[in-house]
Order: sequence, then C-alpha cells, then structure tokens
Amino acid sequence: MAEQPHSSMPGQPSPGVPGSTTTTFDEAELAFMTSEQSDSDSELGTDSTLWAVVFAGGIGTRFWPLSTPLRPKPLLCLVGDRPLIADTLRRLQPLIPPERTLVLTSADIADAVRAAIPDLPEKNMLVEPRPLGTAAALAWGAQEIINRTGRSTVFCALHADLSAQYEDEFRRSIRRAATHATADDAPLVAIGTRPTRPDTGFGYMLGGAELEPGITMSEGGACTVARFVEKPGPLQAEEFIAEGAMWNAGIYVWQAGAVMDALQAHTTELADGLAYLTSGKVDRFFGMVQSVSIERGLLERIDSLVCIPSSFGWDDVGTWACLRRVRELDDTGNGVIGDALLVGAESNVVHTEAGRVVVYGVNSLLVVSLPGVTFVTSLEKAAELTPLFEGLPKELRRNPVADL
Repeated sequence: MAEQPHSSMPGQPSPGVPGSTTTTFDEAELAFMTSEQSDSDSELGTDSTLWAVVFAGGIGTRFWPLSTPLRPKPLLCLVGDRPLIADTLRRLQPLIPPERTLVLTSADIADAVRAAIPDLPEKNMLVEPRPLGTAAALAWGAQEIINRTGRSTVFCALHADLSAQYEDEFRRSIRRAATHATADDAPLVAIGTRPTRPDTGFGYMLGGAELEPGITMSEGGACTVARFVEKPGPLQAEEFIAEGAMWNAGIYVWQAGAVMDALQAHTTELADGLAYLTSGKVDRFFGMVQSVSIERGLLERIDSLVCIPSSFGWDDVGTWACLRRVRELDDTGNGVIGDALLVGAESNVVHTEAGRVVVYGVNSLLVVSLPGVTFVTSLEKAAELTPLFEGLPKELRRNPVADL
C-alpha cells in the first residue's frame, strides 16, 4: 500500500468530501429537511426574543491527554479550527447574538473560556461556584433570563461540544422548536435526530401523539415524547431504534418560566435550593442542591416533552472515537491533525503536536503525541478512559505535558 502523508486538516467537514465520515442522508433522511434549506444565513434573520444558554463546564477527561485543567475541553479545536465554545457561539448567529447568550462554566476554567469568546458580554458569563451538573446550570440560566426579560422568554439550551454539519438547518430547527415552545401550554421541546447505530451513550426519545397531522416522527413531524430513556443498554438501544426512536441531540428550547416550574415539580435534587435562586442567593442555591443532569433529573421524569426531529448532521463530540465521524478522513479512514505518516494503516485517529508521528501496519488506534507525553490505545478503549484516568499519577492527570 502506498504511503499516506498527512498534514493539518481543514476544519468543518463538508458534504461530499471524499472520505468524510459525517452523516450522509438517504432520501428518507433528507425528508427531514425543510423546504427552506437553501436559505442563506442572512435570510434566517434574528429572532428578537430568542435567547441561548450554553453549557461549557468541565475539563473533559475523556479527551485526555489533550484535555486537562490547563487546557479544558471547551477550548479544544476538536472539530474545526476554532475552540468548541467559540464555534458554538458562532453557529448560533445571526439567530441568537452574543448579547442574548449566557455561558455557564466552572470557576477553574472561567478565565480561559472568557478569553476564547471575547465578544460575549462579561455579564453573560455565569461562573458556577462548584460544578453540580447541567440541571443546576439550567436552573441558573433560566432564572437569569427571567430576571432580565421575564418568564415567557423562550431560550435554547445546548452543550458546547456538539457538531453540526448543516448549520442553516441547525438554526432552522431551533426556530421551529421555538414556535412550539411559545404555545399556550408551553411544552418543553427537545430536538432529535435519527439514530445511526445502537449507541449507549445518548438519550432516546420514543414518539407519542403526532402534533402535525399526517406527519409522523419518522417523516420529520413534531410529536409528544411517550418515553425518554437516557443511556440505555445495547439491546434496549436496538429495540428503541426498531421502534423508530430519535436520539436526543442535547438541544432544548423552552420558556424560562415553564422550565423553572418543571424543575420545581420534578427535579427533587434542586428542590431545596430553587427558592434561594429566585431570590438572588446564587451561592446559597449551589450550596443546597445535589448534582444531576438535565436528562436524568428532568426529561426522564416529565410527561410534557415534545420532540422536533431534525437532520443537520448532528454528532456529540464526546470521545476520541467520535472524531472519525466529524473530521475529514483520508481514503483509508484515517483522521489526522498534525504531521503524521501512515503506511498500511486504516481507521486510525492521530493527533500530534510534538513532531512527526509514523503509524505502520495497525488499524483502529488512537495516537496522541504532545510535548512530554505520547498516548496510544485502541479506539474501542478510548471510548471510556475513566479506569486509566483514575490510575494515573496526579500530576500526569493534571498536566501531562509538564517535564516528567
């Protein structure tokens, strides 16, 4: 097999790029797209009432050794040539500008996150006194919006580590979800996407009643969610896919007052602290509540969730293995950033910042080379690094590129 030299790769993969692993859509999947798919960003305009809450906390230990307390995950350029947090804010525009975007992050990485998004007004950076999961962060963001604009304000809540191949469609999906969130009964709305494999790391939404007569969820129609299950087992995930379930894309659109009411009613982990939050005692709130995610603490417990199916080429940038789906690949399925030479090697992920890496005669490996440390494992093992991380010396966990 011929040698395959590599250099730094382009940023966001594009449809039709040879070797790209971003989702390709068949005719049924393309039916999800709205008739306005050709609209330009300028035609999308800006919704004067729509806000965003972006979750950008956490170091991201599943991307060790690249992600550390000194270089946390939201600041990594894992998909394109911008840090994940900067790419997220850019993707929301012009629909939601920085002036109407709140970023929730943790105290240990706040300065670095702020430096990566200089256009964000300082008052829109909300720094958690201690990390307590996304449900607490959601409550703070929703209450802050209520304080500034009122309970009926609709906002989009999303994580900073998602990939969107079709960005026009991404914004259209948010606007479509917002039309449902403004209904009289003010439902909580989650954007879904069609599963491509029985992945146990995502949430699954099983469709209930159709909200757009004659259009099923599999055809792209909005529907109520009969059941939400976060991170099912592999056999259960297969059954859900067979039943037509959607993946939860981790993008939610709801009225600020409605989500606060839902958290009060269903998320018992926050119940003792919400009164303090509404009275402006944020530190007291974080001292009273327990850690829980939005998915476990709210979505699995409510019966008023609505799913809006979409096909904007979503992926969760959650593990090293996912980078083969969101990065451009060569003809043999290797995804590379940095200076590397691959010979007789297929389906590998290589990230190097410390000179040239040569990979020979191996498949499905992860190779990360940084000044001071080189990490090699299989892509299968790279999906769960907790056992490795817990066994590492403390200094290697915190700063693997320091002099060893």
